[in-house]
Amino acid sequence: MSETPQALPDDADLLEAWRGGDSAAGEALFARHYDQLERFFLNKVGPEHVGDLLQDTFTACVEARDRVEKGARFRSYLLSTAYNVFCGHLRRKYRRGADLDLDLVSVYDLDPGPSSVIAERQEQRLLLEGLRAISVNYQVVLELHYWEQLSTKEIAAVLGVPAGTVRSRLQRAREALEAAIGALSRSPAMLESTLTRLDDWAQHCAHAMGGRRG
Repeated sequence: MSETPQALPDDADLLEAWRGGDSAAGEALFARHYDQLERFFLNKVGPEHVGDLLQDTFTACVEARDRVEKGARFRSYLLSTAYNVFCGHLRRKYRRGADLDLDLVSVYDLDPGPSSVIAERQEQRLLLEGLRAISVNYQVVLELHYWEQLSTKEIAAVLGVPAGTVRSRLQRAREALEAAIGALSRSPAMLESTLTRLDDWAQHCAHAMGGRRG
């Protein structure tokens, strides 16, 4: 008689085991979420910075693991840490501190140039460039929504803002993205294809940036 496969431990169980001193549980947590964490950074910074930001995020998580609220989703906690690490990186690199308003400045404003992410289709490339052309906080909220499929409540937990703020930011971010794509597109047909299938192209981009490790 064959044995019933054991269910994999969920994030909460792994987190509790890690807090109890099980280093393997911590490694399993990070391995489970590595791809989405790498994806978070890929279209925002040059490839030379991704490894350092991943390491900084993991280090911050290790140092704060006992402060994660019981019942909180580890994925939201990890992405929130990544967001804070990313914001700190921008403020240090561009030496503008609190004067760097991430509601106004875009990744492209800070580092002009095309995305370093390889895109198979022109629609994907157009979407990636459009995301880099809107404000950093708009880019983040759209990528969390489209790529990570986070709910409004989950995005609010990641960014540390009320859910109502996320809803209004998502609406404004979509409008900004459509305008950016419209300005970047050289073909009416390409523009229509990208905008009418935005969810599909966003998922194609997410899959292209996942599982990149050899």
